[in-house]
Amino acid sequence: MTAEESALVRSGFVALVGRPNAGKSTLVNALVGSKVAIVSDKPQTTRHRLRAIVDTPDAQIVLVDTPGLHKPHDALGEQLNRSALRALSDVDVVCLVLDSAAPVGGGDRWVAAHVAASPAHKVLVLTKADIASTVPMEQRIGAGQQLADFDDTVVVSASEGFNLEGLMVAVTRLLPEGPRYFPRDMATDQPEDVLIGELIREKVLWFTRDEIPHSVGVIVDETRFDEARETTFVRATVFVEHESQQGIVVGSGGAMVKKIGTAARTDLETLLATKVFLDLAVRVKRDWRRDDAMVERFGYGEGS
Repeated sequence: MTAEESALVRSGFVALVGRPNAGKSTLVNALVGSKVAIVSDKPQTTRHRLRAIVDTPDAQIVLVDTPGLHKPHDALGEQLNRSALRALSDVDVVCLVLDSAAPVGGGDRWVAAHVAASPAHKVLVLTKADIASTVPMEQRIGAGQQLADFDDTVVVSASEGFNLEGLMVAVTRLLPEGPRYFPRDMATDQPEDVLIGELIREKVLWFTRDEIPHSVGVIVDETRFDEARETTFVRATVFVEHESQQGIVVGSGGAMVKKIGTAARTDLETLLATKVFLDLAVRVKRDWRRDDAMVERFGYGEGS
């Protein structure tokens, strides 16, 4: 470690918590400046408690992107909630992320009650400021501020890059002085296989029907770099819960899984900085979301 890397800076862990689709993962990607978290408009998109690193000359902010808190209906949902709530107990700052385009509801109040009980500093973050609303922003801010005792309030738009620096400043001033916990050029601590599997799952979410997303899990079976061909070979299995879902993901004549693979390969080549050959299989594992052992095998909740 260099002298610069060992110097004390403002550093610490910052959890982003909120209801599903509040915009947490999009915000993480915007702050980091690269794609480390998958994004879709489907609930339970985020299943790993991902850590992403934002490094500046005078600070290192470790963002903890948590699964959206929700009423669980199966073992997967219970694990995701446990993961998100656990993040509140061992971080320096908790950001309650609210979708400013939606009214504050019972789910937001339930999440906020857990945030209020956390010993960490607290920041209210209202996302999607670029989306028009009939409710004035001042009113939306006021409704959010009633949920807990916040140290600061920040309005952002991750998609437009609006006020991201303001959020960085608000969070940094609440962090203690300490070391850089990760190398300065590191964007996330997620294992490569987890990132690969998540990028594939994102494309399944993008291209398939509404009944598919909750039932999809991805396991990376093999990654192998061929030096002679300068190509990374990736074998992965997409798991669904029923044969009908398998048919949807595969598609007529394999058209859908080919579309998923083509889109995933583009992101994988950016991630791995090599050409990628992607081999996808689609298999059925009945009711895997209700099976604690399978949820653990997928690594969902706490990550691998």
